Amino acid sequence: MLSTETSDATYNDLRLEPFGPIGIISHTANKDFVQMVSNILYEKRLSRFQNNSNPYVNNPGYLRSSYIFDSDLVRFGTGEGKFQLAESTRGHDIYIITDVLSYNQTISINGEIHITSPDDHYRDLLRIISTCAGKARRINVIIPFMYEGIQIVRGSKLDESLDCAAVLRQLYSLGVANIVIFDPHDTRIDNAVPLMSIEKPRSAYKIISTLISKFGSITLSPDSSMVISPDETGISRAVFYASMLNLPLGIFYRERDYVNAHNDKPQVKSYKFIGNDVKGKDLLIIDDMINTGNTMMTTASILKEQGARDIYYLAPFGLFTNGYEEFDKAYEDGLIKAVVCTNLIYRPQELLNKEWYVDVNLTPYVARIIDALNVDESVSNLINSTSRITDFLDQIRIDEFIDDIIY
Repeated sequence: MLSTETSDATYNDLRLEPFGPIGIISHTANKDFVQMVSNILYEKRLSRFQNNSNPYVNNPGYLRSSYIFDSDLVRFGTGEGKFQLAESTRGHDIYIITDVLSYNQTISINGEIHITSPDDHYRDLLRIISTCAGKARRINVIIPFMYEGIQIVRGSKLDESLDCAAVLRQLYSLGVANIVIFDPHDTRIDNAVPLMSIEKPRSAYKIISTLISKFGSITLSPDSSMVISPDETGISRAVFYASMLNLPLGIFYRERDYVNAHNDKPQVKSYKFIGNDVKGKDLLIIDDMINTGNTMMTTASILKEQGARDIYYLAPFGLFTNGYEEFDKAYEDGLIKAVVCTNLIYRPQELLNKEWYVDVNLTPYVARIIDALNVDESVSNLINSTSRITDFLDQIRIDEFIDDIIY
């Protein structure tokens, strides 16, 4: 089987000089994730150092046992805070990794316990950036789930804030050179800051390879599987999966009542499915996130009624804002086979223990992106997972062909 990570050969052969020593700053909400990224980065660079495969391996700061800067986020009794570093960032290529959706921490405000919100995390991110500004050689932000990434357009009649654009412009004004956002809800967000470098890697390759490794019974062929878009807004994501996997595509669209709209928002009358017969087929429902899970339950129920076999729901971000009770019941009733999400955001241990949940580890991918950005190399091939997916599937087909011959 092919390796699940891309080779370093391309970048080693180019022998590009690092932009500066790497320094990683972890937001307090995701220290475990950042520690794994640092460890993987160290292993990659240690291998090059031992093999002397790059002329810059002896550069100061190229190889460190830990790339994480010692830092602390201090809170006052009012709920205000400050960020402080135990070492200087001067001359470093800084990578700030944050998780704005993490809810595993609390702060005390006037004696009352307050769960940290996305707004709190974003304010902390600004504190970290301002601490590094003017000293670091370059500041990069890795924010897997884009803060306010859904709020990108105004309603048809009502005035609404364009928070995502405002956030991106603020980060740019503070001197952020690169921002990395995984699987954004809308890929047009970089129009708000045309002079800022925004990388938008897909998690599709790792999701697919993890799914196949976990469930060997899946046969990704047009006769036995289909890709499903749960609504009309996510068609482009589903098209990508269907094209890469060479599978037929099915689409749900929501029939709306525009005559009796409530607060200028038309209500959904029914869900309609457009696609081939799903009877007896395994279905991959593709989404960018799982919020309450209502869309998933609705589409899965309709597809099961039409005779679908196993249903897998694939989404980079599993928020589960209404808890897990409905998912437990759906799994027990055979409505879903599995829900596959990544570790790019916080997942409580309760979720990790669920039989229906499959966790996809993307720390090697994040470490690889940092490694590439540090030498100012184009990461388009790394971010575009098309070739890796096709190579992976070709190898699977070869292995299956060999097995058929042997057995």
